[in-house]
Amino acid sequence: MAERDFGSRSDRNTGRPDRKPAGLGPRGASGERSSGMGSGRGGSDKRQDAPAGRAQRRDGQESRPNWQERVARPVDYDKPKSPPIPDEITEKDLEMGLRAQLKTLTPENAEKVARHLVMVNLLIEQDPELAHKHAVAAAERAGRIGMVREVVGVTAYTVGEYALALRELLTFRRISGSNDQIPVMVDCERGLGRPDRALELGRSLDRASLPVSVRVNLAIAMSGARLDRGENDLALAELQIAELNPAKVFDYSPALFRAYADTLEVLGKATESKHWFDLADRAELALAGNPGPEDELVEVLEEIEIPVLAEKKVWEPREGDDRPRRDGGAPRRDGGAPRRDGGAPRRDGGAPRRDGDTPRYPRRENDAPRTAARDEERQPRTFGRVNKSSDKPSDKPSDQRDS
Repeated sequence: MAERDFGSRSDRNTGRPDRKPAGLGPRGASGERSSGMGSGRGGSDKRQDAPAGRAQRRDGQESRPNWQERVARPVDYDKPKSPPIPDEITEKDLEMGLRAQLKTLTPENAEKVARHLVMVNLLIEQDPELAHKHAVAAAERAGRIGMVREVVGVTAYTVGEYALALRELLTFRRISGSNDQIPVMVDCERGLGRPDRALELGRSLDRASLPVSVRVNLAIAMSGARLDRGENDLALAELQIAELNPAKVFDYSPALFRAYADTLEVLGKATESKHWFDLADRAELALAGNPGPEDELVEVLEEIEIPVLAEKKVWEPREGDDRPRRDGGAPRRDGGAPRRDGGAPRRDGGAPRRDGDTPRYPRRENDAPRTAARDEERQPRTFGRVNKSSDKPSDKPSDQRDS
């Protein structure tokens, strides 16, 4: 078989450039590796041009980027502190379902937020202002949780801050997608003097998709907005819904009956208005029931002392003191110069002692001074085994002495 000449690889014309052109590889023509030329596999070595340390890279630059300076919140040193919480209140006092929504927080933060929410539940009827402060404190720690923003909105509505309540409830609606607080939002628009926007907000959703209690409360709020506009007949029509049935009583029935009676009174129908007021009272009695002795509930109330923050006192200089004092530089009571450490005079009136002048052990009154004659009178101590028969050492071997 004839030998086939395939030729050298470099003589072929494959249409591709040579992968390793001469003089551009890591090794030169002599086969030695070039060092410090920056001609490695990744191209030129940029480490030679890089600064040696982190401090050099930051020379001439600000400590924080400009965009962080723009978005950073200004520090408010006059910001009020969070209201204190009694030690008896723990995070376990909060309902389990609400406590589960705080799982995204750290354990320490979730505990603090839960305790603030417990205080809101305890104070919302007795002290709404303090309850609102606790809600705001919880929102500062958990502002991205919808339930917390809802609590802030409801407490703000209770104390009459309708703008804040509307903003917080809109945020709650955006986070959770729930329309349960639509009646309160409509009433906040009324409180801000905007009945037109209240009606627009109430008509922006399908009432059939709302729960029954929310739908009834929305009808009451819409009726109030109609009254604000002077549309009394339309206000009565807003309340004429399927739930307005005196034959069946539910939790929402007393409020709905009273709203209907108030609207009839505005229209001048006193007889019908009195009838619906009576139905509202009978509905409350029916819901309360007629409890007997076996159905009585005994509630045990625990008194909890609410701590109060101490007022911050402003520092005022004393009389006759024109300059501020430094630490350790307070004047003496006798008017003398301030003393330094170790410079206090002795009780006997002598000069202050230094570290080396202090005696190691205090002497007693009956201790005599130590002299050379006294040292000679002291008997020498003997250690080890003592020969009682003679003071001189024996010349016998040790085995004979033992026998």
